[in-house]
Amino acid sequence: MARKFKRRTEVDEAVSAINTTPLVDVMLVLLIIFLITIPVVNFSVPVSLPKQRNEIRVSKPVDIVISVDTQGAIYWFDARVNGTHDLVDRLKQVSTQDPQPEVHIRGDLQADYDSVGKIVYACQRAGIVKVGFITEPPPRG
Repeated sequence: MARKFKRRTEVDEAVSAINTTPLVDVMLVLLIIFLITIPVVNFSVPVSLPKQRNEIRVSKPVDIVISVDTQGAIYWFDARVNGTHDLVDRLKQVSTQDPQPEVHIRGDLQADYDSVGKIVYACQRAGIVKVGFITEPPPRG
């Protein structure tokens, strides 16, 4: 029994090229989907967004300025206050005014946090709603 073998004249080689046609088709479909859906997502609800700007506030004559020096002494404008009890009494009188004035605290850079914290606590006990801190802006440049 004899078998016939075919002779191969061509060499079988692996194809090293990638067929990119399906990849391009999928990418085009995704691009079209994104182009259609992005404008719908961005503008679905009309909203007026707030604008940010740096605003310098000027003290009004009715605002109360309480200062603390490096030793922890408390000052109502320029007059020294004997203690936190006197400060609370003054702040209670102010808290009954309508509209209620703001309290601005000027704390010395070297002052203890405790002395400034006592003023904030006195404002809380007196019922003051608006309390702010006066600071210096950093140097330019």
